[in-house]
Amino acid sequence: MDTTEQIALIGAGPSGLAGARCLQKHGVAFQGFEAHDDVGGLWNIHNPRSTVYESAHLISSKRMTEFAEFPMADTVADYPSHRELLDYFRAFADHFGLRQHFRFGTRVLKVEPVSQAPDTRWRLTTEGPDGVQHTADYKGVVVANGTLAEPNMPTFPGQFAGELLHTSAYKSAALFEGKRVLIVGAGNSGCDIAVDAVHRARRVDISVRRGYYFVPKYVFGRPADTLGGKIRLPAWLKQRVDATILRWFSGDPVRMGFPKPEYRMYESHPVVNSLILHHIGHGDVKVRADIERLDGHTVRFKDGSAADYDLILAATGYRLHYPFLAPECLNWQGMAPSLYLNIFAPGFDRLAVLGMVEASGLGWQGRYEQAELVARYFKGLDSGSAPALALKAAKAGPPPDLSGGYRYLKLERMAYYVNKDAYRQAVRQAAARLA
Repeated sequence: MDTTEQIALIGAGPSGLAGARCLQKHGVAFQGFEAHDDVGGLWNIHNPRSTVYESAHLISSKRMTEFAEFPMADTVADYPSHRELLDYFRAFADHFGLRQHFRFGTRVLKVEPVSQAPDTRWRLTTEGPDGVQHTADYKGVVVANGTLAEPNMPTFPGQFAGELLHTSAYKSAALFEGKRVLIVGAGNSGCDIAVDAVHRARRVDISVRRGYYFVPKYVFGRPADTLGGKIRLPAWLKQRVDATILRWFSGDPVRMGFPKPEYRMYESHPVVNSLILHHIGHGDVKVRADIERLDGHTVRFKDGSAADYDLILAATGYRLHYPFLAPECLNWQGMAPSLYLNIFAPGFDRLAVLGMVEASGLGWQGRYEQAELVARYFKGLDSGSAPALALKAAKAGPPPDLSGGYRYLKLERMAYYVNKDAYRQAVRQAAARLA
């Protein structure tokens, strides 16, 4: 098929596979591109861009994460490992015949509009497995290359004489053998890796600069995220009720040495890990203050304390990274692109992003619903349907409120955070109007 009649889809991770399935289902012609030689994205540990490690598991349960039209098998663990998840994505791709739509081992180097007209075609420059570059024009572009691949590496005053790494480089707990280890950051990855380290390291400390809410994976013997949710409470009341219940099960992290959170529950992503509190309570991990400076092997903290380390591992998250697209194409504002429903670029008809959304409990089904909306919209544009033209006008702004009444922290990783219920309702309603 002439490429100018196709949509270019970038990435074959969870969001890319959702995009491929929905475009396929609605008969929208597309060509997929994946830099690695297989599907799975970051959940494929063999992918050079993967940031998962040997012990990595989902922090949400399988039933709250899976694609609705392709449930995970009952034999899969409640919180699957990266190995089970790669098997799942491979099975999803094979079941729906998606591999045939992708050029594997093909990296997208540049994406640029042929003109500044809203309905412009898009020129893609790609590099295949043979190293040869190709350029072709496409009808539109769906970007689904993920949000957790480009490390956000901080800089610290002073010089460190040991190893200084980002968690993106971490694969195995063998890294910690016999070392004095400092983990910087107590997000989900930081806490998971700290738990790994206690079994191999000489000492493990974790440096934090803000407080956290810690959610156990199981409550009453069931995955915690499968409980509740049937009664909708106002945001302020849900924050109070859930924070109280959480203290019953997890205790007060302040007593463990963490700062008291200066924000309410759900205003930042919670840490779904109760093992870190277990190990802190047993003295296996010590909580440290924020870093003031590095001095050889010595790390000096802002509370005046100091300790010596052989390895510092920065669990400081990731940055949005769309290196093949000029920032103005995605309406980049401050810390993230400003997209309608976190999907649609306001200045162009057929430029969409899948997966640039974070919400507690959104799961891959939430990304699938994004893809469903994109496929219906592109199909509606082709036929000139009134609902598609209405969405085209709406995405120019103003955007809907997707906060659900919560005031999220002004952090880079929270710049594209939404409330799950408000977001899914908005996306589903928009898709329903295009049915």
